Amino acid sequence: MISLPSGTRIWLACGVTDMRKGFDGLAAIVQLQLAEDPLSGHVFVFRGRRGDRVKLLWWDGDGLCLFCKRLERGRFVWPSAIDGTVHLTQAQLAMLLEGIDWRRVQRTAQLSMRAV
Repeated sequence: MISLPSGTRIWLACGVTDMRKGFDGLAAIVQLQLAEDPLSGHVFVFRGRRGDRVKLLWWDGDGLCLFCKRLERGRFVWPSAIDGTVHLTQAQLAMLLEGIDWRRVQRTAQLSMRAV
């Protein structure tokens, strides 16, 4: 995954997106539907109808970057809202891109503060 500068927000676009869209089409969605600036340096994540593909749009300071991922098995976990946005942390984005349910992450063991 890319190393994002601190303060970078990760916006998850709710609903489904036509995965045929490229740089300009996704930037238009960011401007018109999300009311954000695609050149802000924030990351915008879009999911296709079948749920097995995502695209990330990011301005790195020199130009727009478009990252795509297709899962061979499973689906990307997505909010059920039809429109709007959700903010993710970089850790949640990493889990999402691995196909992990980022909404219900739990530790497998309790941490204890024992004196050694």
